[in-house]
Amino acid sequence: MTGSTGDAAAPGARPSPETAPARPGVRRRMPYARRREQLLQVALAEFGRRGYHLTQMEHVAAAAQVSKALLYQHFASKEELFAEVTEAIVTELTGRLNEAVPAAHGTAGGIRAMIRVLFDYATEEPDAWSLVVRHLDKPEVGLELRELRDRLGTAFADLLLRRRRADPELSSAALAVNERRARLLVPLMYGSMLSMVSWWLEHPDTPRDRAEQMALEFIWLGLDRLRTGERLPRD
Repeated sequence: MTGSTGDAAAPGARPSPETAPARPGVRRRMPYARRREQLLQVALAEFGRRGYHLTQMEHVAAAAQVSKALLYQHFASKEELFAEVTEAIVTELTGRLNEAVPAAHGTAGGIRAMIRVLFDYATEEPDAWSLVVRHLDKPEVGLELRELRDRLGTAFADLLLRRRRADPELSSAALAVNERRARLLVPLMYGSMLSMVSWWLEHPDTPRDRAEQMALEFIWLGLDRLRTGERLPRD
């Protein structure tokens, strides 16, 4: 075998589009991975602003300043594009929750940690937050958001039942009743959290710590009264 340097180009070889210097007045082609990431970011903004049903592939292509044909080279359909966008959101948000909530002390601490994560995420990722709020209760637009909703529900239920499950005197029948009650409370809890965060984003003059505390007190004090068996009389 003759010796060669692996980094040297063969004589007369043409450089690749990614490494070739751009000629004056000619736009250099964006590398595939970077273009794909750009398209996902643009699609996130469009889905968050318009919603899934009103967003078309031509909207994403126009916002990204590319042809629709190029967009279809990366994503075969709007469904596939939306699935990738939402999968990234679910991964990021659930990762934050999984890190923050188990580290908190007590049920109230866990709820406070969840509230803080949601406020942080909404502040740092407003487009993603808008998409979640628009579509979380519309799982027909994708399995990924249904997964997020289910994970939020499981996290809330686990927090509600944390102390009960640790009580050695609680019978299995009583625990089953508590679990059914917790499942009924879950949509009320995460629904109120999402609404509070969205309200705060529209009213930035309200201090964030005050909004967080109000969300915690609304959920925690209401749960505390339910735990003691307090109920309103039925009509």
